[in-house]
Amino acid sequence: VYAYLDDLIRIQFKARGFSFLPRQPIHSLLAGRHASRLRGRGLNFEEIRRYLPGDDVRNIDWKVTARTQKAHTRIFTEERERPVLLLVDQRVSMFFGSQAAMKSVTAAEAAALGAWRVLDVGDRVGALVFNDSDITEIKPHRSPKRVMQILQAVIDMNHALSIDAGITPAPDMLNQALKKAAYLAKHDYLIVIISDLDGADSESERWVSRIARHNDLIVCLIFDPLEAQLPSEGGRLVISDGEFQLELDTSSGKVRRDFAENFDQALQDTKAWLSRRGIPILPLDTSGDVASQVRRILGHTSGTRRG
Repeated sequence: VYAYLDDLIRIQFKARGFSFLPRQPIHSLLAGRHASRLRGRGLNFEEIRRYLPGDDVRNIDWKVTARTQKAHTRIFTEERERPVLLLVDQRVSMFFGSQAAMKSVTAAEAAALGAWRVLDVGDRVGALVFNDSDITEIKPHRSPKRVMQILQAVIDMNHALSIDAGITPAPDMLNQALKKAAYLAKHDYLIVIISDLDGADSESERWVSRIARHNDLIVCLIFDPLEAQLPSEGGRLVISDGEFQLELDTSSGKVRRDFAENFDQALQDTKAWLSRRGIPILPLDTSGDVASQVRRILGHTSGTRRG
C-alpha cells in the first residue's frame, strides 16, 4: 500500500542491466530510430596529435598524416554529462492496486530505480514530485545525497495518500508538472515521466511537444492489471474514482470486453501521440517487480557500466 525508504534504498542494487541511452540491445524498446529520438551523449573534438600505439585507427586524420608524413589521430572527449529529471506522480489517482502494489508504490520504485541508475553512470539527477496540490522541485545534482532527497520527497507524498484524507483529485496537476519541467529543462535533459497519465489532454501534448524540442523524454506508464481487464468471476464490482461510484456486472462477457477495449483504445491513443513525437512509452504494471520489467523492456546489458 505504501512505499518505504529502506526498500527504495535497496533498489540501488537492482539498478543494473539496462540503459536509457540509444546504444541498446537489439530487442530493447529504445533500439533503433524507429523507436525513439533519444540522443544520449556524443563526442566533442578535442585535438589532433601524433598517433600512439593503441589509438583507434578509425580516428586517423589522413590529410594531416599525408602532409606531415607522420601518422596523426583525432582525439575526442565524451560530451558533458546529461542531467536527468524525473517527474514522479503521487496523485490520488495513483492510490490504486489490485494485486502486488498500488500504482503509487510502483511509481516510487521506478523513480528510485531510475535515480540510482543515473547516479551510477555519473549523470546529475533531479525530480519534480507532485500530488493533487503540490509540486516538490529537486534540482539535478550528482550525489547520493541528492538521490536521498528525491526518495524522501516521494515517500512524504506517498504516505500522505489515503482514501479518508479528503483529497480532491486534480487531473490538471499533470499539466502543471509538465509546465514546470518545460521551464526547468531548457536544453539537453532526459526527462522521465512516471505516471498513469490521468488527466492527459491536448494541453499535455502541447507541453510535451515543447519539452521534446530540445530534450529527450521517456514515459513510464503505470497501470494496474484490473484497469486493463475485469475478472470473470466475482459478480458485481463497485468501482470509484474518489468522487463518483459505478457498479459493474463482471460476469457479463460484454461488460468485460467493452472494459478491456476501452483500456486498450486509451493506451493506443496515448502511444500514438507520443510516437508522433518520437517518445517511447514503457508500460509498467503493479503486479510485477519493477526492475525486472524495466530490464525486460529496455534490454539486459549485463557487464555494461555506463549508459
